[in-house]
Amino acid sequence: MAVRQAATAGTPGPRREEEAALLFERAHYRHDPRWLLPVTPRLCLACALELLPDPGVSLVRKKHMLSCFQDALVRHTSLVTQLVSQDQRVCIHFISVLFGLLCSMEDGSVTNLCIEVLIQITTHLKLEQTIHCLLDECHKELCNMPSMRGSLATLTLLGKLVDAIPALADELVMEHGNLMEHLLRGLVYPSEGIQASVCYLYGKLYSSPVAAEMLSGHFREKLFPLFLSILDGAQTKELQINCLGLLRQLLKYDLFVSMIMNQDGMEESAKNIEGSSGNTSLPLVLKKLLLSRDETLQVASAHCITAVLVHSPAKHAPAFIHADIPGIEAVVRSLQGSLKMNNIELHKQGLLLFAEILTRQPEEIKLFTSSAMCRDAGRALQEAVSSPVLEVAAEALKATSAFLRKDHQSTPPVQYGELRALLEAMLNRCAEFSQTLLSRRPLGHASSRDSEKAILQRGKFLLSTLEGFRSACRLAIEFQSEPSAQENPFTAPSAKKEDTLEAFSEFLLSACDSLCIPMVMRHLEQTTHPALMEVFLSILHNLFVIVPHMKEKFSKKLEDLVLGRWMRASSSFIRLTLELKARFCSDLSHSALNQVCSNFLYYMCLNLLSAPEKTGPPSKEELSAVSELLQHGLPQISSRSPESLAFLSDRQYMEGAARQRQYCILLLFYLAYIHEDRFVSEAELFEAVQSFLLSLQDQGERPPLVVFKASIYLLAICQDKDNTLRETMVSAIRKFLEGIPDLQLVYTHHPLLLRFFLLYPELMSRYGHHVLELWFFWEDSSYEELDDVTSAGQPALPASLVVLFQLLRSIPSILLILLDLIYSSPVDTAHKVLNSLRTFLRRNEDIQVGGLIRGHFLLILQRLLVEHGASPSGASGNLPLLLSLLSLMQLRNVSEQELDSVAMKLLHQVSKLCGKCSPTDVDILQPSFNFLYWSLHQTTPSSQKRAAAVLLSSTGLMELLEKMLALTLAKADSPRTALLCSAWLLTASFSAQQHKGSLQKDPLLSQACVGCLEALLDYLDARSPDIALHVASQPWNRFLLFTLLDAGENSFLRPEILRLMTLFMRYRSSSVLSHEEVGDVLQGVALADLSTLSNTTLQALHGFFQQLQSMGHLADHSMAQTLQASLEGLPPSTSSGQPPLQDMLCLGGVAVSLSHIRN
Repeated sequence: MAVRQAATAGTPGPRREEEAALLFERAHYRHDPRWLLPVTPRLCLACALELLPDPGVSLVRKKHMLSCFQDALVRHTSLVTQLVSQDQRVCIHFISVLFGLLCSMEDGSVTNLCIEVLIQITTHLKLEQTIHCLLDECHKELCNMPSMRGSLATLTLLGKLVDAIPALADELVMEHGNLMEHLLRGLVYPSEGIQASVCYLYGKLYSSPVAAEMLSGHFREKLFPLFLSILDGAQTKELQINCLGLLRQLLKYDLFVSMIMNQDGMEESAKNIEGSSGNTSLPLVLKKLLLSRDETLQVASAHCITAVLVHSPAKHAPAFIHADIPGIEAVVRSLQGSLKMNNIELHKQGLLLFAEILTRQPEEIKLFTSSAMCRDAGRALQEAVSSPVLEVAAEALKATSAFLRKDHQSTPPVQYGELRALLEAMLNRCAEFSQTLLSRRPLGHASSRDSEKAILQRGKFLLSTLEGFRSACRLAIEFQSEPSAQENPFTAPSAKKEDTLEAFSEFLLSACDSLCIPMVMRHLEQTTHPALMEVFLSILHNLFVIVPHMKEKFSKKLEDLVLGRWMRASSSFIRLTLELKARFCSDLSHSALNQVCSNFLYYMCLNLLSAPEKTGPPSKEELSAVSELLQHGLPQISSRSPESLAFLSDRQYMEGAARQRQYCILLLFYLAYIHEDRFVSEAELFEAVQSFLLSLQDQGERPPLVVFKASIYLLAICQDKDNTLRETMVSAIRKFLEGIPDLQLVYTHHPLLLRFFLLYPELMSRYGHHVLELWFFWEDSSYEELDDVTSAGQPALPASLVVLFQLLRSIPSILLILLDLIYSSPVDTAHKVLNSLRTFLRRNEDIQVGGLIRGHFLLILQRLLVEHGASPSGASGNLPLLLSLLSLMQLRNVSEQELDSVAMKLLHQVSKLCGKCSPTDVDILQPSFNFLYWSLHQTTPSSQKRAAAVLLSSTGLMELLEKMLALTLAKADSPRTALLCSAWLLTASFSAQQHKGSLQKDPLLSQACVGCLEALLDYLDARSPDIALHVASQPWNRFLLFTLLDAGENSFLRPEILRLMTLFMRYRSSSVLSHEEVGDVLQGVALADLSTLSNTTLQALHGFFQQLQSMGHLADHSMAQTLQASLEGLPPSTSSGQPPLQDMLCLGGVAVSLSHIRN
């Protein structure tokens, strides 16, 4: 009454009638206006206090009053809160009225409204007194109930109240402890609604760690066995959901997980608990729910199973696997079914559960007992990774990574085809996602944050994909030691071996090449994540082991790849890995990445060194030394390129570990440069390598062979054309080389290395022969196709030949080494040398090296005849190659030339060689006959006579020709036709020379006399011109001239006589040759047929005319006109210096003179 009086005090007289439903008409006029809500709905708190407990008011009106009050609380929270809190006594009374209405009503809609209003008022007021009042009312109500039949509303209110104010959980347990006994009563009451409310309240109480600890004994002794029985037998979804909610709260604590999973303890506790079933186990109950058709229950059960496994997978996984319901096949079937439903959260939770089971399954307990079950799991994952929903695909990737474990896949036969399909789906989904993000790349600065988010998202997805692929690689490595996993034993013998470990391994290599590497490289263009690169490089490292027969090829391909814009230049994997180490591992962070980078570089370097492109592999001893060097040095390298170059250039004393690091840096630069990745300056590297070698010399050290090989290569590649090594450096290199037993151990096939050894005389004199031999041995090009190409259509030369030809032009003495190689090298190498020389001589006709080559060839031929005089044909298989080169040199001489002493000696030696051969030695005789024939026809008439005399005096040659001619008509055992043609041509040439000798005197004596006089006057003129003039004017010179002129008609047109008269004109010897006699000569020339004269005669005549004209001896005008007419009458080839038409040809391997066969 006091409260009512307080509420009605000061009430004015009756006001106008308002909403009858919200106001208590017979009492409202007495109420103070302060209890009236000033906004719509116009509620009066005093009216509510009188109307709600009045039994005479209808239920509908009370329900309308509550509904409007709840609406007002929502819409005008602050006004209603102020209204209720004006007087604390009124507030507590209002709560008591509402709670009384809650307990007295059986209408569920009214009780729900009461509960909602009570919760809202309590939470908004936040008054401890009102909260305690409400808790006391609830506790009192439960204690006074003889039965739990009417407890639903009170229990529901308590549960929602603790949910709204979590701190009440601790207060309920501490101050209302005996409330737990009433909750147990409600749990065994045969009403699933009441049981659901109790479980909901328990869930809220156990969500508090303090309350959970205080209730641990209650759970162990009373709640645990009863709760599992209720969960197992629950029929309504409300009870099932609330039980699972309580279970999820319990599973947060190790203590409760151990209790629940301890089957023996549960059975012991269940003996004294009414309503519990001792044979109920959590794994069995959760598996039943997992197999239900309700998606919500499937998700909730998956959450619970995951929560259990998180605590101790090895301990608890067997219980779930060996439960009464079939094990993993149920999970797989459930996963397959859920993927067909349109519930993303169900998909994610199912995959999460599957991943947890796969991950935490102990290795010693086989999860999949049949290959069919494993196949179904793989197909389910294949479907999941292909999901268009990114979150689902991401969970599927994690499950796939866990699925690709040896103990999961070892049930024979291994389903390699299914695994391949799963990996293809995984990689294709990642590639599709990457392309989608690239195509949707936002524009402008405003979208940079979205772009960064997209890049991060793509990186995470790519990382998960790579982790799955790495699991597949590890699986392949582990199966290499399992004979039963090599191939499917049930495959028919005639079937194609696709379902084998070998085919699967090659697929992994191909997939990495075509998908993994491009995806990672595209991602690197935008960002670099060390965890992703760690996984990626470990994959590449694993592939070296997976496909050992292709590791060298794979390493070379990796190093030859161009990796895009990540480092703003074309880059190889060596540079990429070094940049990663320098960027992330320099401060001892990312130790795992550093180790992976070092391992990858170690295997890649060994593979590249083991299979160089064009030289033989190093020995096992060398590889072992390099292996140890790399293992110790690579983990220590984490510096950028400039720092590495500075360290390599350091001339201070180097300890062992520092020197090993230098070796590693040098090898990395070497391998990068071999594969055209020059990511450091050539000039700086050139200086650094020199400093490194000098440091070794200073400390008296000898580097490993492979390190010195790398040093020589880098010096050769980095040396600028205008920059040469200092003499001290060349001497140091030679000293290092002298300690190496075989140059091949440090040889790298490259044209610039050849240039390096031949450029320095100190190196060429000692190693030129060997390095050229190695060069041609490893050179795989054939230049025969360049031989017959005319100068107008010459194709571009290979780069290797360009360098060689430049060296030959600048250092002609290299030709001598090449001649030795043709003679002494294996036939294949000799052919390469010969073809190169042929091409060089054809393309460089301005280089006069004939004398050099003929002189050296003469020495070779003389040595051969001395050492193998009896049978020269068996001395060297390369002798025909040398002879063919000699013939080629003769073919270059398009004009007639005098045969010098070397040429005559060569004629003698070649004829001697032929005389020691038999008609069957075709390879030697054919080029020899060509050389002899060309020598006879490509010289002056006087030299022809001398050459013929030398050849006719060779008895052995004459006997050989007789045999050859006798074989012409033979039907069997005859040499090739080409050789017979050469023999007949040579014989005809001898006959022609003998015929010419019977018509005129032998000119040898006259040529000798003129030659001696020319040499004498040249000698005297160089020392004393006066003495030379005196000797030229001696009278016996006139006697010599007229003696020669008496040799026959028009003898003054012989070349030696013209040269003699030119000599006298030069020294103004008018007493020997007068002006009148010169005029007679000119008259004779005018009458002669100049077209019949030889080139040698025309050249001599031209020289005579020019000498007369330059000396001004012709004062007579008519004589000058005669001279001019004679000069104009000379053939153009003589006066203009143009070369004559080529007379010598090689047809079908046979040397032929066109003028000879024409005559």
